[in-house]
Amino acid sequence: MIIAANLKTNLTRKETKAYVEELDNYMKKNSIAQEVLVFPAMSSLDTFDSSVVIGAQNAYATKEGAFTGEIGEVHLEEFGIKTILIGHSERRHILGETQEMLVEKFNYYKELGYKILYCVGEPLEKREAGKEEMMEYIQAQYEGIDTEYEKLIIAYEPVWAIGTGLTPTLQDIEEIHTALKEKSKAPLLYGGSVKVTNAKEVLALKNVDGVLVGSAALYAEHFCSMIGFAEELQN
Repeated sequence: MIIAANLKTNLTRKETKAYVEELDNYMKKNSIAQEVLVFPAMSSLDTFDSSVVIGAQNAYATKEGAFTGEIGEVHLEEFGIKTILIGHSERRHILGETQEMLVEKFNYYKELGYKILYCVGEPLEKREAGKEEMMEYIQAQYEGIDTEYEKLIIAYEPVWAIGTGLTPTLQDIEEIHTALKEKSKAPLLYGGSVKVTNAKEVLALKNVDGVLVGSAALYAEHFCSMIGFAEELQN
């Protein structure tokens, strides 16, 4: 399974270093075989001597250049980072990234051989409009994306559930994961108010290959517990 933490705009470089060290110690102590990904804030990217895979929450589709406020390939190369998060709902809905922009970014980092965690999901109004309209909305987020890319991971994140404490029912999660598996055989993670109290149930669902955790992952102890749940379910 794949257990991923999106730290968003949280934790300083010093705090992130301590966080990754705590995760690494837990994984070594418990002989964890699951894949653990952590996406720190941009200013907290660094080189870590750890079994935890460090990824970037975002980068521009460029090696370097005149793109104020962005980072490029050279900044990731400095820290040996070869994993990137693309298409998160907050970048789509708050920062206005279009599908065309995401496809450009996807293709750029695909050509470089990066592991790509690509996010799809629907806002509340699309879910309430019915299954057909909801699936059409999600389908549009696959346009231009190479769903057979060997280093692709997909995360389904219902936008209305992120940071709200609300979650779809377990049956809803399983049904949509089953439908999305028909679109791509890539590992499919669930994200959307995943926390230590529901992670084990979510991880046990059919066609759920892991979780993408946001605010609940800020507590290293809780995130370690989720890693432990995944290890238990795989044994």
